Amino acid sequence: MTNSDEDLPRPTKKLLLPPPLDLLGVDELNAYIADLEAEILRVRQAIAAKAAHRDAAAAFFRTPPQT
Repeated sequence: MTNSDEDLPRPTKKLLLPPPLDLLGVDELNAYIADLEAEILRVRQAIAAKAAHRDAAAAFFRTPPQT
């Protein structure tokens, strides 16, 4: 028997809670941008690694062409 909750889409999580920008100064805002850019780079690297693993698995399990 399956759980009906398993069939429902998972709610998206908000991973980053943005700070109230009105309370930050210019230097703090620039530092916040730098932190966000570093996080974006880290996420893009993780995506590239996952895509490479997926592509390698797809190539491994691909059926050879008929001759």
